[in-house]
Amino acid sequence: MKHVSFLLGIAMLLVIVANAQINLPQTWKFHTGDDPEWNQPDFNDSQWENIKIGSPWEDEGHPGYDGFAWYRTKVLIPSSLKSKSSLSQSLKIALGKIDDGDQVYLNGKLIGQNAERGGTIEQGDYNAERVYELPIDDPAIRWDQENTIAVRVLDHGGDGGMWAGPYYVNTTGISDYVTIDDHTDNFHFRERTHLSKKIMLKCTSDQGHFSGKLTIQVVNPDNQQAVWEKAVPASFSASRPFAYTYSFTLPADRSYEAKYVFTDSRLKGSVTAGEGIPYILTPPPSQKPQINGATVTGVRMGHPFLFRIPATGKRPMEFFAKDLPEGLHLDKATGIITGTVSTAGAYRVMLTAKNSMGTADRELTIKAGDMIGLTPAMGWNSWNVWGLSVNEKKVEAAADAMLKNGLANHGWTYINIDDGWERPERAANGEIVPNSKFPDMKALANYIHGKGLKMGIYSSPGPKTCGGFTGSYQHEAQDAHTYAGWGIDYLKYDWCSYGGIAPKNPDLYWYQKPYKLMDSALQTVSRDIYFSLCQYGMGDVWKWGAEVGGNSWRTTGDINDSWQSMSGIGFHQNKCAPYAGPGHWNDPDMLVVGEVGWGPSLHNTHLSPNEQYTHISLWCLLSAPLLIGCDMSHMDDFTRSLLTNDEVLALDQDPLGKEATQVAEIDSVRIYKKDLVDGNKAVGLFNVSSGPASVRLDFSTLGLSGSQRLRDLWRQKNVGTFTGSYEAKNIPAHGVLLLKVTGEK
Repeated sequence: MKHVSFLLGIAMLLVIVANAQINLPQTWKFHTGDDPEWNQPDFNDSQWENIKIGSPWEDEGHPGYDGFAWYRTKVLIPSSLKSKSSLSQSLKIALGKIDDGDQVYLNGKLIGQNAERGGTIEQGDYNAERVYELPIDDPAIRWDQENTIAVRVLDHGGDGGMWAGPYYVNTTGISDYVTIDDHTDNFHFRERTHLSKKIMLKCTSDQGHFSGKLTIQVVNPDNQQAVWEKAVPASFSASRPFAYTYSFTLPADRSYEAKYVFTDSRLKGSVTAGEGIPYILTPPPSQKPQINGATVTGVRMGHPFLFRIPATGKRPMEFFAKDLPEGLHLDKATGIITGTVSTAGAYRVMLTAKNSMGTADRELTIKAGDMIGLTPAMGWNSWNVWGLSVNEKKVEAAADAMLKNGLANHGWTYINIDDGWERPERAANGEIVPNSKFPDMKALANYIHGKGLKMGIYSSPGPKTCGGFTGSYQHEAQDAHTYAGWGIDYLKYDWCSYGGIAPKNPDLYWYQKPYKLMDSALQTVSRDIYFSLCQYGMGDVWKWGAEVGGNSWRTTGDINDSWQSMSGIGFHQNKCAPYAGPGHWNDPDMLVVGEVGWGPSLHNTHLSPNEQYTHISLWCLLSAPLLIGCDMSHMDDFTRSLLTNDEVLALDQDPLGKEATQVAEIDSVRIYKKDLVDGNKAVGLFNVSSGPASVRLDFSTLGLSGSQRLRDLWRQKNVGTFTGSYEAKNIPAHGVLLLKVTGEK
């Protein structure tokens, strides 16, 4: 902990009362550009514009701006803070998350930069929590007076600014030195109702020692009543954390919460934490064969074709394919179809999977023509888990886990490398070259293809990627041919430093130009490469992304594993919906379930189990690309159940490609409807409140009348037949009821 030196042995002498933090204003002064005088407390910023913190500056009227900008605010810091904290050794200023790098000044004094990372402002971590500290007796602090906080921000691509809180000033307390670690271990399931979990108490001070009581409660969120409780003595220090594993039995198929409280016996101060307890709704797959995944796929004539038949059931299993087009071949043992198709057409192929328990048949339409990406991409991307620490072994491990965890048997296909694979400079002949973490890209692609999976890669239209590595600027054709030579199947193309090439306020021509260039290059290679535009929704990209060759395009800034981020993105896609369809998809960013962390430090997602059900349900209704962002080699049972429900995934892969839209909002429940290729409807009832909710679903809202059969897709269970309406009861907080609605015949 910076600027802090103390002996916890004398902590009993300190005054012990509850913390009383000072919340910072939500509206600050803002100016683009850079001037060292802007950190001074007496600088006159009255002519600066007002800006709200908590969202990127692109959302506050500065689209496409990359570079330096400053935020300034004033706050009264009362001396009473010093007596209202149990361990008031330093003042801390919390500024949430800042994209990308920052320097923070208090009354003209630099008090920190780039959170805990150190280094230069150019190396800032956009996802790190900024909490800066200085000694309680530092002369820069003006007690009981107005203080000026100035934040210098550098954004070098994508969204910028002070984009997520919390924002406050306080003095340090027990919670600054004691951590309840409930994210290192997952909940473990024994069957579906008996769970266990290990939590740890840690001390962050080398000189500290704490002793007291750890209380664990399992709480019914509907009434906040504890249904299970245990208290255990706990003693720990920095060199010796305290670990405790607890286990309990609960009714299946519903939400509960775990609450943890550590109370120190000397300080009487407490630290609290809590998390949602996962509950598995997806039934286990049958031992009998079942073919899953998309029912249609596209390929261009003469280009390599690769398709792994996704099938669940007892192994070994044998595969068959009737009426394959000429040039394609099936490996009966693996179910992998390879080859090339030379003649355009829509080929209806009957797939068969057979094991000792039975046989399953399913039709697959192979469309040979000009279009690929006929359903949204499903796969894994390295960014949300490994960030710039990605390497070949981690990518191979993801491919191995895709099969080991059974995800490939449900249609998951792509293994995508994000930023961090490139050398800083090109080879002498101009070719882009992998760095030492990726010694042989072609061999890696062959490894992935050998499993029936596809491989993706990342670049930028600018000279540098977001991570500062080599981009494709002025080498588009060369890079496209290099990727094709390696065997790449997917390209994520991230705006990043192109903001320094385009004008300060780009018009449509500049938004489209770099993507048209790369699309033209990709059209010249003899390989299908799915083209993913990553430019954060600038210029209403959903209206023209297909025109520049995009198979999908980001409609928003980066997601993170919070309810605010996920729901804020997912529930604001209606405007994009008319522009999605086979071959071109709106992309609300990657999935944040499982172990995430943006590398190399990981944690279990901060989304509650209810919120994770909402996340997957909403993305599938939106026909969004589904790119897993977790460590698949350490996937827990709950996360696996989220990603392997074939009836839910079928909504995302529905060949009609019609994106769901919100059709009603009743109190706290948002109702989404999606038209399906079979003429039926999928409906999501999303409770956005912090308590359980019930709602009456009128079928007229869906454009339906008469009797309708309802099926709960997560539970894969028929609900019943209803006339006129259906009363949905006790949808959990931030949770969902996902239904398929079928008319009576």
